[in-house]
Amino acid sequence: MIDVYNWSTGNARKVYIMLEECGLEYRLHPINISKGDQFKPDFLAISPNNKVPAIIDRDGPGGGDYALCESGAILMYLADKTGKFLSTEPRQRSITIQWSMWQMGGMGPMFGQAGHFVSRKDKPGMTVGFERFTKEARRLMTVLDTRLGDVPYVAGDDYTIADMLTFPWCQDWERRGLRGEDYANFMRWFDVIQARPAVKKADQIAQDLRAQATAAE
Repeated sequence: MIDVYNWSTGNARKVYIMLEECGLEYRLHPINISKGDQFKPDFLAISPNNKVPAIIDRDGPGGGDYALCESGAILMYLADKTGKFLSTEPRQRSITIQWSMWQMGGMGPMFGQAGHFVSRKDKPGMTVGFERFTKEARRLMTVLDTRLGDVPYVAGDDYTIADMLTFPWCQDWERRGLRGEDYANFMRWFDVIQARPAVKKADQIAQDLRAQATAAE
């Protein structure tokens, strides 16, 4: 059993996708970041950086509880635990990790900033940030589109954690100042990933959490 402390964000959906793809049993503990749940002591004990997602594997290394935060680290851990979606062959494993790091260190943070400024572009003082981060979002999308012109999936021939990490941040691309139709290779990949049952289930979990939060207000 894995306890999942999470919400409905892009980073949150990565973990839902992986858990569903691996068929792992888990319990969801909603962390409503709009209400500040991420700053509560119990959650900080699991995720010191006060960010979702976080998990506790009740059958961790050595057979005991193991707490883990950071979406990329969680997916790598679950991949090693299950032997799925991250090759043990050194070269392919390295390629998958490279593209995973690209998402976590580049696409995720920059798309997040782009989304912030796109939603505030008409407010005073936002022009520089809007131009800077939407330009970077376009550059990163071009990197992804070019990559997907050479291979079917982000890390190569097979679906891996690199796809799971990347996909949620590509949803609602207009929020990043992008037009999906400008990137044909990306759109081919996006449609394939979006059709996977685990991805659909992850989106439904996120939608349900948002609906529950709205109903409780």
